[in-house]
Amino acid sequence: MESKKFDPKKLAKLNDPRRLEFLDPDLMWRTLDLESPDVLIDIGAGTGFFASIFSGKLKDGKVYACDILDVMIEWMKENLPAKSKGKVVPVRMEESSVPLPDSMADLVYMINLHHELDEPMKVLGEAFRLLKGKGRLMVVDWKKEETPEGPPIEIRLTEDAVEDQMRTCGFKGIKRHPGLPYHYFLTGEKP
Repeated sequence: MESKKFDPKKLAKLNDPRRLEFLDPDLMWRTLDLESPDVLIDIGAGTGFFASIFSGKLKDGKVYACDILDVMIEWMKENLPAKSKGKVVPVRMEESSVPLPDSMADLVYMINLHHELDEPMKVLGEAFRLLKGKGRLMVVDWKKEETPEGPPIEIRLTEDAVEDQMRTCGFKGIKRHPGLPYHYFLTGEKP
C-alpha cells in the first residue's frame, strides 16, 4: 500500500493560492471567533501556508507551525513572508508528539492532516494536552466523497468518525460548520 503521507516533492502544491478558493481561512477565522488569542498551534503545518495567514490575524500572538518533515521546517525558515517572521515559529515534531508545553494554546488546528495520521487518537490527545482550558481544536479535512482533487477516497475518514475520535479524547461542545465545499470543518473545546 502506498503511503498516506503527503509527498514532499509536491511541496509547491501547498503554496498554491487556488487552495484558498475551497479552503477559506477567513471563513474559518470568523467561525472560530476567538477572543484575542495569544498562541495557535498548527499541527501538520507543511510550508506554513495557513500559519502565515492566521499569524496576520493575531495582534501580538504566535503560531507554532509544527511538522514531521525537516524539508518543511527548513522551507518555512527560509521562505516565510517577512510579515510572518517572529510570528510563525517552525517546530519539528514527531508523528504524535509536539515538543511544546502543556496548556499553552488557545487554538490547535489541523488542516488536511487527519487522513494522513497513523495514530489519530494520539495526535488528538496531544492537541488536548497542548490546549488551555476552554481552548479549541479545529479539524478540517477532505470529505469522504468524490471531489475534484484531494487524496484517494479510501484513506479519507468520515466526519462522524473524526467527531467520535474527538469526543473519545475528551473534547466537548463539538460542532460541525458549513461553508467549505470539499471539506468538513469540526471544532471542539477542552473543558
